[in-house]
Amino acid sequence: MSGLLYLVATPIGNLGDFSPRAVETLQQADFIAAEDTRVSVRLLNHFGIKKPLVSYHEHNRAAAGQAILNRLLSGEVCALVTDAGTPAISDPGEDLVRLCAENGVEVLSIPGCCAAINALAVSGLPTRRFTFEGFLSANKKERREQLEHLTSEERTMVFHEAPHKLRATLSDMLAILGDRPIALCRELTKLHEETRRTTLSGAVAYYAETEPRGEFVLVVAGAEPITAPALSLEDGIAMVQKLRGDGMRMKDAVRQVSADTGLNKNELYDAVLKA
Repeated sequence: MSGLLYLVATPIGNLGDFSPRAVETLQQADFIAAEDTRVSVRLLNHFGIKKPLVSYHEHNRAAAGQAILNRLLSGEVCALVTDAGTPAISDPGEDLVRLCAENGVEVLSIPGCCAAINALAVSGLPTRRFTFEGFLSANKKERREQLEHLTSEERTMVFHEAPHKLRATLSDMLAILGDRPIALCRELTKLHEETRRTTLSGAVAYYAETEPRGEFVLVVAGAEPITAPALSLEDGIAMVQKLRGDGMRMKDAVRQVSADTGLNKNELYDAVLKA
């Protein structure tokens, strides 16, 4: 019988955010897979948890993932943790989850901290629809290409960024996305937590004078919706007549043009008959 993989969300700064259920899960696991065992051991020591640790990160995920899977298939229970936040979100945990899914191993998530959601909640920007983009490339050309693909994205966008890359990222965002609202959330849940709500031009100007410190989550407003130009009844008549010329029945042509343009179906039908 296969074992079980738990995805255990860990604090992103404040140890008080670690839930009793998360502590219990780590205590009951046979072993813990950690992004950085040196970071995770401090968390375990704080809560008095003593369990075998194995390393699972970006650079060993292929070999380590297979080794973890083999132990799971033999019936062991593993708890996967990252340095901070929810496993499989912007880290190689997603590969291990996929591996488990392909091999019939059950995966359960123990909810907890997620920096992207925390930042989105306090950003003051629309939260109903959003896209999580994680870290942009460190390569300038690739980063700008990634941003080019997001120029027409209407959902609120959430990014992670390191302090040493912040200025370059903000400059590229301003150049490619234009000057739009942004919330810069720094050191979430930690002693010096700060949320700065401004515009991209304001952020560029501020950090030109201020040294970026700490880890950032950037919440950027989506693009303004593109409103299609209003079509006149005459335009609708011409569209119906073209479809009719292509062999479509009158009723179907009117229905399609009405759906595509928003023109009133009955008014359009009468107008075509009179044309």
